[in-house]
Amino acid sequence: MAFAKNVSSHPAFARFMPFVFVFLWSTGFIGAKFGLPYAEPFVFLFTRFLIVIVVMVPVVWVMGAKWPARLRDVLHIAVAGMLVHGIYLGGVFAAIAQGLPAGLSALIVGMQPVLTASVVGALLGEHVTRRQWMGLALGLVGVGLVLGPKIGGGSGITPLGILLAVGALLGMTAGTLYQKRFCTGMDLRTGTVIQYCAASMTVGLFALLSGESFHIDWTMEFVLVMAWLVLVLSIGAIMLLMVLIKQGEATRVASMFYLVPPTAASLAWLLFDEHIGFMGLAGFAVAALGVALVMAKR
Repeated sequence: MAFAKNVSSHPAFARFMPFVFVFLWSTGFIGAKFGLPYAEPFVFLFTRFLIVIVVMVPVVWVMGAKWPARLRDVLHIAVAGMLVHGIYLGGVFAAIAQGLPAGLSALIVGMQPVLTASVVGALLGEHVTRRQWMGLALGLVGVGLVLGPKIGGGSGITPLGILLAVGALLGMTAGTLYQKRFCTGMDLRTGTVIQYCAASMTVGLFALLSGESFHIDWTMEFVLVMAWLVLVLSIGAIMLLMVLIKQGEATRVASMFYLVPPTAASLAWLLFDEHIGFMGLAGFAVAALGVALVMAKR
């Protein structure tokens, strides 16, 4: 554990890991597009979370990780998990399943930094400078330039899909702020297990309430997608996000999400031949400038 702390506090970690996180997080939208034809959204996530728990419990036991000593701490961690995993991922997967394009889903969720910056002062006492506000605005413009051409035509866009994506946005924003305030001292290993237990109950309830059949078509493609989402996203990327939240101000951590939609669009171009175009390339530059302004030291 001491080695992990030394690595996470190294300057190189702080410099490069946010961009590693952006890439990993962006693949979640691609994984949803690949996997949803084989399982309904909440059942998909329920199964994914259960597998994560099965994988993580032996790891926690072998490493002798400490569980929270107080019930209050367990409940705080569970609430954060319900928001970050259950509400956020549930909303994104359900929105895509409803026909909302993955790019538009990423764009809506990409508004998280603006929402975070608007409430962060009151909740966490963090001061957001004018330069950071400018960076947040540029980031949103950049995201719009990248994904704007993908929204035209109205194909697959329904009020329900948009509402689900907005719910995902609210869940991730609230979860990031909540974890920053109440869960900074948690052990990442046991905390991950607690959070996914809470998230599995959340999406399981959603599956029951929405009348999903709990049927999964276990094709090889679905198995590979599930393996990536479990090992790389649900364990690797989420634990990395927790470290970044613990080490950085909430506004700076949230600013990284501006790079997720452009990155997801690039992956979609590589995998599904979805062209980005000149406006998209311009959006990359604008979003990168915005993130640099927000993350720059005062």
